[in-house]
Order: sequence, then C-alpha cells, then structure tokens
Amino acid sequence: MSYQVLARKWRPRKFAELVGQEHVVRALTNALDTGRMHHAYLFTGTRGVGKTTIARIFAKSLNCERGQSADPCGECAVCTAVDEGRFVDLLEIDAASNTGVDDVREVIENAQYAPSRGRFKVYLVDEVHMLSKNAFNALLKTLEEPPPHVKFLLATTDPQKLPVTVLSRCLKFNLKRLLPEQISGQMRHILGAENITYDDGAIGELARAADGSLRDGLSLLDQAIAYGGGALHAEDVRNMLGSVARGQVIGVLDALAAGDGERLLAECTQIASYSPDFGGVLDDVASVLHRLQLIQLIPGYRPEEDSDDDGALMALAERMTPEDVQLYYQIATSGRRDLALAPDARTGFEMAMLRMLAFRPGDGAPAARAERAATSSQPAAPRPASAAPARTPPIPTRAAEAPIPRTPAPTPAPAVAAPVARDAHGLPDWESLIERAGLRGPFSVLAQNAILRERDGQTLVLALQPAHMSMAVEPMVSQMEERIGNALGERIKLRFVSQNRATGAQTPAARAAQARDSAQAAAEQAIESDPLVQSLKREFGARVVPQSIKPFDNESGAR
Repeated sequence: MSYQVLARKWRPRKFAELVGQEHVVRALTNALDTGRMHHAYLFTGTRGVGKTTIARIFAKSLNCERGQSADPCGECAVCTAVDEGRFVDLLEIDAASNTGVDDVREVIENAQYAPSRGRFKVYLVDEVHMLSKNAFNALLKTLEEPPPHVKFLLATTDPQKLPVTVLSRCLKFNLKRLLPEQISGQMRHILGAENITYDDGAIGELARAADGSLRDGLSLLDQAIAYGGGALHAEDVRNMLGSVARGQVIGVLDALAAGDGERLLAECTQIASYSPDFGGVLDDVASVLHRLQLIQLIPGYRPEEDSDDDGALMALAERMTPEDVQLYYQIATSGRRDLALAPDARTGFEMAMLRMLAFRPGDGAPAARAERAATSSQPAAPRPASAAPARTPPIPTRAAEAPIPRTPAPTPAPAVAAPVARDAHGLPDWESLIERAGLRGPFSVLAQNAILRERDGQTLVLALQPAHMSMAVEPMVSQMEERIGNALGERIKLRFVSQNRATGAQTPAARAAQARDSAQAAAEQAIESDPLVQSLKREFGARVVPQSIKPFDNESGAR
C-alpha cells in the first residue's frame, strides 16, 4: 500500500476532530440540530485552517443515512463515499481551474435536478474568488433563490475579491489561524498514534514554522520525519528549517545585558555558523523578548512550556529593565522588516544586535562620545582675521563621521534576458511572480536561485545549479506549486532541472547581488571623487572607510 501523507491521513472526518474553529463548529452544530440552515455558506481564512474540511463534514451531516445531525456516523455508504471523494451529490468545483461563465452555467442547470442518493445536493466551490465577473453574475440568481434541495458551500483565502452581491447572499464564517499550541498538540497526538519518537523541542520548532496553518505544519512534520530517518529530533528540525536553539538566542541577549560586545559578536558568529534563516532568528529574538516582558510585568506569570531554558529566562528578566526589553523588541522587529535592505542577511542581523548594544538605555555614553557632544554644544568663538590659524582639531578618519553628501544609487544595468523557450509568450515575469506568491524563507531561497526556462502546458520548467538541486524536494515543491498557482490563478506544476549558468541568463539572486555590487562601487567612487573628501584627505590625511558607505535610494530615501 502506498504511503499517505499525514495531512491527508489525519484529515478530520467529524466536527469533534477539528482543531480550533470552535466558533464555526458551534454555529453549524446548532443549525444542523435545529434544522435552521442557510442555503449558502462562505468559509474564509488562510490556507490549511480547515475550510474545505468543514465543508465536507457539513455535507456528510446533511446526507448521513442515519439521519441529519451534527455527528454523522462515518460508517454508512454516504459518509464513506464523502470521505473517499466519490459521493455523487457532493460536487467539488475548483474555481481556480473553472473560472468561466460556461462552467457556472453547467452548475446552474444541474442544480435544478433532485439529488441522486442524498437529501441535498451540495456544491463545494473552492477558491471562489477566482471566478470571473461574468461567472459571478451567472451564479447570483441561483445563489439567492436555490432549489430547496441545494446547498452552496463556498471557500476562499481572499474574501476581499468577492463581489458584495455574493457576500450579501451568504452566511460568512471567518476561520482563525491556529495557535502554535494547537498545532503542537495535534502533532503530539498524531506522532503518538503513529508510534514515532520525538523531542518536545522539535514539535515546538515545527509548530512555530507552520505559521498558523495545520496543513503546512503536517507537511513540515512529514518532511522532518523523513529528514530524521523515522524519528524527530530538535537538532535535525532546526537544521532542516534553518532555525537556531532558544538557548543560543538567550546567549545573545545575555551578552547584550552584560554590555559585552566581544561576546555578543562571538554569539552572532556561532549562530551564523548554522547558516540559519536570519529573519527567523530575529523572530526568535522578538519572541524571547516578549516572554521576558511577560515575566517582568505580569505578576505570577511563568513560561507555559517546560524547558531547560526557563531558569535562564527568569535570570535574564531580572538583569534587564522593562525599558531595555521594549527597546530591544522594537529594534528586533524593525530589523526583521529591513533585512531585505541589508547588503546580506547576516550583516542585517548583526547590525540589529549591534544597534541594541549601541542604544542600551541607562548605560551612559562612552567618555569620548560625551566629550564630543559637550564640545559640539559650545558655540565657536570668531577668529580675528589677522590672527594665526588656530590648531585644527583632529579630523575623524571614519567616513561615517564626516559631513559627506549622500550618493544617489545608479540605475541598475538591464538584466540579461533568458533565451526564448517553448511557449515563451506564456512565461510570467519570474521575479514579480515570486513577490506575488509571497514566497518567504526557504521557498524564497529556492525560487531566487532558479531561472524560469520554459512553460510546457501547465508545467513551469525551472533551472537550478547542481548545488541547489537538493532543495527541490517534497513537500517544499508541492507547497510552492500551490502558492504560485494561487498567484497565477491556475493550477501549475513545477519541474526543476539541473543546469549550469553557461547560457548567460541570471537568477533573481544573482541580479540582485550584481545590482548591489554596482551601486556600492558607484557610491564609493562618488565619495572618493567628491571635492570635499579630496580636500580632507589632502590637508588632514583623512581616509575613507569603504564599508561605511552605503548607496542612497533617491526614491525611498533609504540607504
């Protein structure tokens, strides 16, 4: 028997098996038990939170052979057929693939006929926001006054795209993102039933990486079990996700609390040795700071998770002031947001940590900085014209301390176009597609290092260097297909091929690096040729530190 992925094997078949969404379950249960049912329901929410699962359970509840109730038997022919996807009176329509008005007309015509086996004919329309305007218009009349034997169950991840005329005809339920505790609890239940050994730390890492989606969490769980050879260990999961242990994050904050810059940099270097997702590391820093603030300001609060780090958290909460924690949290979240603007992710992460060190409250400025501030606050006495020139104070040798004008970033050179490939007229712009699909973390790394070579029907062929081919594995590829398909409005497949860069085409990552290098070189050249800088170098022996120069973006005002 072929292996069935956990997300499908453990898909809930009754309302009682659902994780979260109690507000939806309660409303539907009362409606089924009292017989006060609406003819059209709309389920909204992010991916993997249970929209279509709830719709299918609702369809079983309506048509169970043992009677209509909120607790279908799960054993009769109808329940079994729904679970196996072959119940003739449950018509599942993928609006992403059937967007046209002709598809909707077929639904409308068939809706007039009585159900073949059940009490109700149920239409489940997934990603309903993908329907065209004409298709919505064709659906409206039937959606408003359907035959008594028809129920419409609509699901969408983007309700803002639905016409208000459709929204007004539906009973709307907004499904919530799941909490990490809810996801980790379900993972422990599944692993216990599957007889798979695991570490609590590994479960916590996966639950946080799931980002509110149980389906994504179970896909990551499948991947982690394969990565760990049938077991689940925290270190393996962190290596797979590119995350770091909480103890390492606490080590960074401990060095920061001590004001020890040398140890802080050493801790950052150790974290970098794991090649992590630095955005995720900054998220972890912010998460630990949040817990520290709760310990400091909420009487009697103790960390919910039992771990070896609880004692270190309590000690760190006593060493830092609440004002420190607030400032560090603000720097961590702003550093996370600005990470894409840094020359590279590691530099952006280290600069966020050094910014925390530089602005430590209540620590006092270094003596030299205080002396310089005091000197600058005194007005300079006018010098008589006949007097000998006063001795000029030392000129700072760091470019960042000289009043040097900002340098506009040069216009990037046009990217080298990829060779024309089969079905080239249908190729989307790969870089803009990455952004529209919201690819982040490891998905972004994989996409940014690929070249869209051709389109073969519904398949996008992506070229990768051999060194990156190890990243193109399940379930990452299938999740990328789903996200890119949602951005394109159609179902697609991704096929990765190994290919060197001999064609002259460039990946988005290579183009971005080339643009950064070009802008940096132009900025350094502009500073070196600036008359004021040349005068400072000639008269006072000043020097320019290249690493202190950053291009200035005229449009955004960012350097």
